[in-house]
Amino acid sequence: MLNFPRHFASPETAYRSRRAFLSTAGCGFGMLALADLLAAEEKRAEDPLAPKKPHFAGKAKAVIWLFMNGGPSQVDTWDYKPDLEKRDGQELKNFDPNTGFFNAQVGPLMKSPFKFEKHGQCGKMVSSLFPHMAKHVDKMAFVHSLWSDSNNHSPALFKMNTGMGRMGFPCVGSWVTYGLGSESRDLPAFCVMYDTLGRGIPKGHALNWGAGFLPTVYQGTAFKPQGDPIDNLKRPKDVTADRQREQLNLLAQLNKTGTERHPNEPDFAARVESYELAYRMQMAAPDALDLSKETKETHALYGLDNPKATHFAKQCLIARRLVERGVRFVQIYSGGMENDLSWDGHNNIAKNHGGFAAETDQPIAALLEDLQRKGLLESTLVIWGGEFGRLPIVQKGNAGRDHNPHAITYWLAGGGAKGGTSYGASDEVGFKAVENRVSINDFHATVLHLMGLDHKKLTYRYNGRDFRLTDVAGTVVKDILA
Repeated sequence: MLNFPRHFASPETAYRSRRAFLSTAGCGFGMLALADLLAAEEKRAEDPLAPKKPHFAGKAKAVIWLFMNGGPSQVDTWDYKPDLEKRDGQELKNFDPNTGFFNAQVGPLMKSPFKFEKHGQCGKMVSSLFPHMAKHVDKMAFVHSLWSDSNNHSPALFKMNTGMGRMGFPCVGSWVTYGLGSESRDLPAFCVMYDTLGRGIPKGHALNWGAGFLPTVYQGTAFKPQGDPIDNLKRPKDVTADRQREQLNLLAQLNKTGTERHPNEPDFAARVESYELAYRMQMAAPDALDLSKETKETHALYGLDNPKATHFAKQCLIARRLVERGVRFVQIYSGGMENDLSWDGHNNIAKNHGGFAAETDQPIAALLEDLQRKGLLESTLVIWGGEFGRLPIVQKGNAGRDHNPHAITYWLAGGGAKGGTSYGASDEVGFKAVENRVSINDFHATVLHLMGLDHKKLTYRYNGRDFRLTDVAGTVVKDILA
């Protein structure tokens, strides 16, 4: 301890508290600084996107959902079926021709055109589609018994994203940000990236990342595929920072009046926060999206120099940079509208899946490796899958496969998922989930659990009823938890 002259009192005895010290030190300027900090904390507490405590300590703090739009075939990717090869060309007995979408093109069983080999210490059989991701199977928890109830893209997309097969309900990303808020003050809590090659966006469009009846502040912010990813990131040349701040202050004051008159209308608060967030993003977003700050080694790892994968590689690298900065939920869509523009392999499954695997395999493997080496994989849940699977039979005349809601394969990595495990099973040819069947409600309950959220407690009252992501169902799949 320092020795003070007798005519000076020690700080420990002269001041009752740090606040008392700040109120007198430097003629009170310390107290002014403290007041500013406290005001910022109070404003943050009023922010609907402020960080919130989970229901319990979850392993994951962020989610990156890699959505293979169109419906990847489970029997051609991760769900190896030797019996399908043995029974190639045989009829699938008692098959309902209305299971798929094209009931007039039902053909016999068709073996996978891809070779499967064992990988990792877990000995997982993986398709030759994924030479890069195959190196990371010991990080992945596979669910082979997921099933849905729609063979049509739009309702199937809504079901996988919102738990409901019809429009108007909040998606998983909106529920997660509603329950946990965001660690980032200057970036959207929930970001979405879709196809950048002009192939369109998923059917159902922005409703797939919409907030439904939740306040609009929780909906996903979609990055534009061309030009500036986010509109109006650059301040107009004739508007200074001070002038823009004055405009926002006036807007906030007017909206505050509206909030006082209509206290039960959450959109007022959401609107104020959206303008404030946009203002802060003008500084933070360009930095987060600037990939030139990454090393050449990182660029090569993701495949930015691979012409087939460049577009998806950029999105995966941006996703890592976003979660690194506290963004809570990122969703990336591979593929565009439908058929050959997405994983919707009606025509020539080998060509369709081969093309989209070439775009995504290296970037996704790099994402897993990069998250791990930066110490982010333990707290980031990475999810891979689409809206449904595909039939083990051939779509006659096309060498492709039709839609199949009865058997879907997903994998999860990091964020508390138990790597190197496979849960559930489809039948011997991959047609239907038969062992330890997992509903989409179960899957969503598991994702929320890994985030520290109890799906039964995460509710929102709307029109006199408490709603939740899993409706009135859902059981956590504990066998895939680390």
